[in-house]
Amino acid sequence: MRNPPLSLYVHIPWCVQKCPYCDFNSHGLKSALPEKEYVAHLLDDLAIDAKRIGDRTVETIFIGGGTPSLFSAEAISDLVKGIRERVNLADNAEITMEANPGTVESGRFAGFYQAGINRISVGIQSFQPAHLKVLGRIHDDTQAIEAINQAHSAGLPTFNLDLMHGLPEQSVENAMSDVDKALALSPYHLSWYQLTIEPNTPFYSRPPELPDDDILWDIQEQGHARLKAAGYEQYEISAYAKAGHQCQHNLNYWRFGDYLGIGCGAHGKITDIATGTITRTVKIKHPRGYMEISRPYLDTETQVPAEDLPFEFFMNRFRLVEPCPIEDYPALTGVELTKEYQDALDDAQAKGLLDITDTHWQVTAKGRRYLNTLLSCFV
Repeated sequence: MRNPPLSLYVHIPWCVQKCPYCDFNSHGLKSALPEKEYVAHLLDDLAIDAKRIGDRTVETIFIGGGTPSLFSAEAISDLVKGIRERVNLADNAEITMEANPGTVESGRFAGFYQAGINRISVGIQSFQPAHLKVLGRIHDDTQAIEAINQAHSAGLPTFNLDLMHGLPEQSVENAMSDVDKALALSPYHLSWYQLTIEPNTPFYSRPPELPDDDILWDIQEQGHARLKAAGYEQYEISAYAKAGHQCQHNLNYWRFGDYLGIGCGAHGKITDIATGTITRTVKIKHPRGYMEISRPYLDTETQVPAEDLPFEFFMNRFRLVEPCPIEDYPALTGVELTKEYQDALDDAQAKGLLDITDTHWQVTAKGRRYLNTLLSCFV
């Protein structure tokens, strides 16, 4: 067993308003942001977690939410500086922060860049006014375009644009219009993912009418072709990038890497090669509880049972287009491949979902199209 690369996830839970499709831990903003107080708690949380990792190097940081761009550049600067003081952060660490166009004032991206952020992920979702309205987004198409132009002018070395498809009553033409407008803005990276209805969301209790499977497939097929023709390489089910601009933080998740999670409801995964175990952590979910000094930040800590590790590994690793070295399986899980799972791999190969060589597993184009079918082989 070996230690995988290590990342840090930082959760900032506040939004102007919660979107009806969102199942992330976010809370509508009802008063002034407690920036200084929350940053202080984040750094205290990190100081405790840092004891778990010893001198291991943190390779990437991702500040997600919620809407982190509600915080000032000064608060983000204090956060990044504090992280550097508490962990061994790689000199070339990718440091991503999520932002929404409706919360980005003129010049804000330049301030975030100066604060230490070197990658912004902008939540556009759509350029269509009707779709933005049904998704509960607070920005319009003009603000979306302005945010991307601002990302270019701020001098950021890379940034991502989030775009959704399969939206309520969306046609193929609507979806391709969104793709074309996104491509015209020349982002370095594009996350293009299908809307899914998640439990405990308004969309789950009052489901909108979504496009049928034939339309969804046409959207995916035509969108993939346009992205490829524009020079974007698909490296994960929903992620496309120009050469050299893959999201290293997300790659670490999908490659079954380790990560500390600080902030409200943040999840972590840490490997202990001395004991051959993998532990998952979850922090207190609500901001009031998280910032209550008399309580620990940790909500739950669970050692992953050995019988759960194979599915967790395959669920993450088979989202990637790149082949998976077979040696990574025992090295990162600490368990050997049982006959049960070898049979599952053989079954996936027989169905044309997976190619197997002496050294690698490779998800096929059919396997990417029917990912849930592929993963069901390992349940």
